[in-house]
Amino acid sequence: MKQMMNMPQNLSMNAPFGLPSTSNPTSAGVPATKDRKMASAEHLVLDLSNPDLRENALLELSKKRELFQDLAPLLWNSFGTIAALLQEIVSIYPVLSPPNLTPVQSNRVCNALALLQCVASHPDTRMLFLNGMFSCDEFVWS
Repeated sequence: MKQMMNMPQNLSMNAPFGLPSTSNPTSAGVPATKDRKMASAEHLVLDLSNPDLRENALLELSKKRELFQDLAPLLWNSFGTIAALLQEIVSIYPVLSPPNLTPVQSNRVCNALALLQCVASHPDTRMLFLNGMFSCDEFVWS
């Protein structure tokens, strides 16, 4: 429940998913642009859960990750997103030996790694990410 309190305000239950909250009135220009950018990020994060849309979402989020200040918490708190990023990484394992990694596969996995790095480096998600990775490590080796 505590994690839900840390979610960006524009993900409030009062607004339809992907649209800015109307409870936060904006003055001209900058806040409205910020809301549009965040709505775009939310839409792309949703696209990560669809394998047919994932490649483009990975590319766009990776390219624009510096523009979205709250991207890391959005990625971390969105259902299935971290699992989708990990799936992208694990999916290339079979083509590593013998080395048959295509440029498309390489780009996808690099974009997934860049988004995980974004989560790992954000102050609000760093410890959650590290604790989650240690839990995964214990699970794999036990």
